[in-house]
Amino acid sequence: MPGTGRGTSSSRLLTVWRVAVFGLLLWCLGAGAGHAQPAASDGAPPGMSREQAQQVLAVINDPAKRAEFENTLSAIAAQLPPPPVTPAPAPVPVSTTAGKVVTVQADSLGSDFVQDMDALRASLFVQAKHFVALFGDLVFVAHWTRTIFADPQSRGILLDAVGRATLILLLALAAERGFSLLLRKPLLRVTERAVATERRLNLPDVNAPPPAPAPGDNATQAADEVAAQQAQQNDMQAQHATLRLLARLPYSIVHLLIKMLPVGLFFGLGTSFAYLLTTTHQAELVTLTLTNAYVVARVVYLLMETLFVPHSPAIRLCSASNQTAFMVTRWLNFLVAAPSVVVCLSTLGGVFDMPARGTEAIIRTVVLVEHVLVAIFTWRVRAHVASALQPPARLSKQPFWMFLGRLVHLWWIPAMFFNFALWLIWATHIRGGYVWIFRTVILTSAVVILSRVVSVLIFNLQNRLFHISPALEARYPGLQGRVDYYYPAARKMLSFLLFFISVILFFQALGLPAIHFLFYGRLGPKIVGAISSMMVAYTVAVLAWEAANAALERQIARFENSAQTGRASRLRTVLPIIKTVLLAIIIIIVAVTTLSQIGINVAPLLTGAGIMGAAIAFGAQSLVKDFITGFFMLVENAIQVGDWVTAGGISGTVEHLSIRTLRLRSINGDLHIIPFSEVSSIANTSRDYNLVVVDFMIDLSQDTGQLTAILHEELEKMRQTPRFGRLIMSGFSFLGIEQADGNGARYLGSVRTAPGAKWAVYREFYSRLAVRMSQEGIKFPVPSYLYLLDNAPGSDGLQVSMASKPAGGPTGAAGPTSQG
Repeated sequence: MPGTGRGTSSSRLLTVWRVAVFGLLLWCLGAGAGHAQPAASDGAPPGMSREQAQQVLAVINDPAKRAEFENTLSAIAAQLPPPPVTPAPAPVPVSTTAGKVVTVQADSLGSDFVQDMDALRASLFVQAKHFVALFGDLVFVAHWTRTIFADPQSRGILLDAVGRATLILLLALAAERGFSLLLRKPLLRVTERAVATERRLNLPDVNAPPPAPAPGDNATQAADEVAAQQAQQNDMQAQHATLRLLARLPYSIVHLLIKMLPVGLFFGLGTSFAYLLTTTHQAELVTLTLTNAYVVARVVYLLMETLFVPHSPAIRLCSASNQTAFMVTRWLNFLVAAPSVVVCLSTLGGVFDMPARGTEAIIRTVVLVEHVLVAIFTWRVRAHVASALQPPARLSKQPFWMFLGRLVHLWWIPAMFFNFALWLIWATHIRGGYVWIFRTVILTSAVVILSRVVSVLIFNLQNRLFHISPALEARYPGLQGRVDYYYPAARKMLSFLLFFISVILFFQALGLPAIHFLFYGRLGPKIVGAISSMMVAYTVAVLAWEAANAALERQIARFENSAQTGRASRLRTVLPIIKTVLLAIIIIIVAVTTLSQIGINVAPLLTGAGIMGAAIAFGAQSLVKDFITGFFMLVENAIQVGDWVTAGGISGTVEHLSIRTLRLRSINGDLHIIPFSEVSSIANTSRDYNLVVVDFMIDLSQDTGQLTAILHEELEKMRQTPRFGRLIMSGFSFLGIEQADGNGARYLGSVRTAPGAKWAVYREFYSRLAVRMSQEGIKFPVPSYLYLLDNAPGSDGLQVSMASKPAGGPTGAAGPTSQG
């Protein structure tokens, strides 16, 4: 086909031209490199001629040719083989304070993070250089300025054009200002007529509350009436707002036309003076350009001011407060100036033969300033716009509209982003940039809305999971309280996960390979693995901790319900130490897991901790012994609070037990604090039962049967009393005669009593026996005394005298016989 052949020939010619230009540039670069060598100083001719340099400069200055050349370079670079991959250098240990060195594993998360941060920093540095390069063409403006002012003729033409244009504009501005002052009264009349017209309409107050329902109405009927009245009030409000707008519109148009008259005067004077008072073509073009730019800026400003009219609220077309109207119109003065400056620069650059690249650089700078002003204006009006975008009051209680009401408070973030994105796409000539913006707007909006909907669903599911049913709460008392304790942490963790996933999807919507980085990159899978491992470790730790606590509490409850209060008390005593040990183990395991996941070698840390633990244990042997002995004393139920024990040679009542010490209150009121390391044995009087041992001396002629009967009878009488009946656990048991000699016979017997009651029984029993034995005439041995006398007058030597104490009652019954 002819058309096809012609297109093929054109494409071939275009390819040959691109290759030729590329070869020319490469040759130029090679020549430039050759000139940089010392051998080039021998007077050899330069490698690039003047015509070749002009061709290269024409390609660089022409945006279309420059874009084609960049595409050619990209196509050639795509066909070249990739560079060889060099192995990464070995990781260097990172030194820390105190002379210590923390070894970071070569394939750890920390090393990859450091490497990726270095790569990101290098990439950001390159992007910053490219951004600064956008304004690098400003050097052409400086070169053009030096060239203009170096030539007397060019300098004279420039100064003449600028001076005449400035004088003409000042005259036109003065005329415009004077004419505006003359038009104040007509503007005031327009405003007064607008106010009078609105008063004639006599529109009622649509913000008045609806009438209250009658007292006898039921609730349903009253609610229906209120809803109907509210709907009618909303309709009336919309109608009245429309009537106000229609009533204000003619006056707003007249107000605009009156304000246009001074601008028309400025345009007429500026254009006339441009033809009458200028002597050069350059001065005429400068004056006309500045006049047209000012008129365009004023017309745009007046059109926007018609919506707000800060000085005349009666003809304001939009519903805004006076403060908002003043702020918006003040910012419009700055915002409409930038387009005018761009128009001037694009025209004046060709008038004075400024290089195209210099003009483009100035325009890029001015437009960037305009976008910065737009961003500042967006920040200033963010609250006003958010308030205007709030849903109606009747919908504010619904979840979806509540979410939208909160979401509109963040409208300024995408607005600023796309404000600068528009400038970047325009300044760098990115192909498909505007399509990317629209696609990004749709995708990011979808991600935000979808993330919010999913978060609501997941949070509702969490609320259901953390709500304990009454049956389960009755089975496991206190479970709801324990679940509520972990609810804030679980909510924060879940919020972090949702935020992390939303950010990944948001970056993916922006066109960044976030998902590929997360699952297929070098650092992403390690981040996901570390987060997953730590979350699993924390979850397992919490479950193990709660399961252990529940088991211990359930065991205590089982002991208490089965009347095993002693075991329950003992378990409660050792419960803090069990929880402390368990918590320490869980924290160590979770800490080691977390440190290993973020890339820190935990082997040196564990070794140092082990050495430190051994040193502490060696230096505190007594303390460790106290803890170990106390733990086993409590576990074996050797003593309890309230027992009467003998420990460390001290007898007393146990007032407090800890894992390290024992506190005894002796019979004289002293409090003894005894470390468990000093307790070798414990005699507990308050366990199982006690024995009252009856031990006294009787005469060899005394009948043991009579004495045993007396003891038995007195004990039975005691058992019949309410006080001692529950304390005496057995009858009197005669054990026999243990000793019989010249001092008498030793009578032994025993009585079993309740734990800790032997002293009360002992004292009462002996007091009764003293009276009964005296009445029955029980015989006790009479002690004999030996007296040594000195020589009496008339005697031959030492005299010995024996004397006996008369037999009495049972006052000497207790204890062995005294002998002297």
